[in-house]
Amino acid sequence: MKFSIELSNRDLRFFRDALKKSRDAVGHADESEIIEAVGDVLNEIKNEKPLPDFVAKRIPQLESLIRMLQDDEWQLPKEARERLLAAFIYFADPEDLVPDHIPIIGYIDDIIMIELVVRELQHAREAYDDFCDFRENYNLSSKDKQDKVIRRDRIDKKRQQLHQRMKRRLMKDRRAKKSTALW
Repeated sequence: MKFSIELSNRDLRFFRDALKKSRDAVGHADESEIIEAVGDVLNEIKNEKPLPDFVAKRIPQLESLIRMLQDDEWQLPKEARERLLAAFIYFADPEDLVPDHIPIIGYIDDIIMIELVVRELQHAREAYDDFCDFRENYNLSSKDKQDKVIRRDRIDKKRQQLHQRMKRRLMKDRRAKKSTALW
């Protein structure tokens, strides 16, 4: 069975308002505590039996977002970092729109929020995936003869190129009004 939800601009306003409240909280919260709280919620979700497929399907996306945020070599730009942390604050709140303890549907609002954030940060995710591929290939190709300074410089250069690509694509989407305008 397929169940689709179409969000109107009015519906999106709720999620925007919730993210705004979460963004305000980001300034007062410690990043490591936010990430730890999201990790705790994620572990709780993984241990639920039976885990609804619509939730299980998004766990890898959420884990990827966490890795992107924690990767010191990637250095996620500040604006994207704050947006992601705001979404994580919302996700980690057990008493949001639909309380998380309600079986089956408790995570629907969280899943919608994650889905919106994943779409909004599409270019950052694609760039991060390309960065990870580059880094892995570089590390494999120069395994025995790796000069740390050269490696750092090449990784930095690739990261800067990908950050620029992210900005260009985001600006293009904004001009074309392709964004969900979640922020």
